[in-house]
Amino acid sequence: MSLYGRARPLLFSLDPETAHRLGLRLAGLVPRATFRAPVKALGLEFPNPVGLAAGLDKDAAHIDALARLGFGFIEVGTVTPQAQPGNPKPRLFRLPQAQALINRFGFNNVGVDEFLVNVRRTRWRGILGINIGKNATTPAERAVEDYEHCLARVYAAASYITINISSPNTAGLRALQEKDSVENLLARLVSLRKKMIVQHGKHVPLVLKVAPDLDADGIRAIAEAVTRHGVDGVIATNTSTSREGVEHLPDAAQAGGLSGAPILKRSTTVLRELARLLPRTTLIGAGGILSGTDAQEKFAAGASLVQLYTGLIYRGPTLVAECVSAYRAK
Repeated sequence: MSLYGRARPLLFSLDPETAHRLGLRLAGLVPRATFRAPVKALGLEFPNPVGLAAGLDKDAAHIDALARLGFGFIEVGTVTPQAQPGNPKPRLFRLPQAQALINRFGFNNVGVDEFLVNVRRTRWRGILGINIGKNATTPAERAVEDYEHCLARVYAAASYITINISSPNTAGLRALQEKDSVENLLARLVSLRKKMIVQHGKHVPLVLKVAPDLDADGIRAIAEAVTRHGVDGVIATNTSTSREGVEHLPDAAQAGGLSGAPILKRSTTVLRELARLLPRTTLIGAGGILSGTDAQEKFAAGASLVQLYTGLIYRGPTLVAECVSAYRAK
């Protein structure tokens, strides 16, 4: 049995957020793994297409440990301009019968300045995505300023930057996905990136992370804005506010975003439609990957890369190898 297989009963006996913190520490004890299945995407050379989704390491404090698991890339954050505690606890719930989680963390993080101290302390030199967001106390009319602040601060340290407008756990955040709002946000961030390219002498790809709950009109508006402003990629998707398929389970009524197996089909539907509308844009499939077969489904739907989070909680590091193997077999 693997180290994670032995540790999982202990981890699942603990409060989920306590287990989350302990799991990050245990990652540093796992034998180092390396999986080769090179992929070119976002103008970058990925050693393999299987990455860690943002949210597991919000403060970029465990990058070296997580890199031991064999990921082709790691995304950290979401980070905001100022430190914030997030929502009150408890705010993370397991639905083991459905291989799912509900979280309402609310972008708890140490703030961008301390976050960057952690990034600079890291020895690993692989592909690092940095996921940026707004502070909960920032009014909607000034939200873009938070994204601009974070973009400018993290630019030099990032391999790519993810613009998170799809978490359901910061009030009003998902309104930024609406047509006029996303147009304004992307126009300003792409304009700022032009200045950053001159200042830092490098082009850092911008990626937009969207929700699985978008309707057809919402997906079309996102695709049009991505095309118009030259955004490099889209992550499909974040967590869901729907409880379809888990309504009968304990804690299903908890507020927050649902992740894991129940959102696989919904997330992949959004991915497939974005692939139809954005044939030349890099798409990253996330949401509901619990097996290599699930990863294959994302690749078949148009993803160049995939990301894991909840699947890692339920399956452990062997899921990384399984998904890389699925890519090789596609």
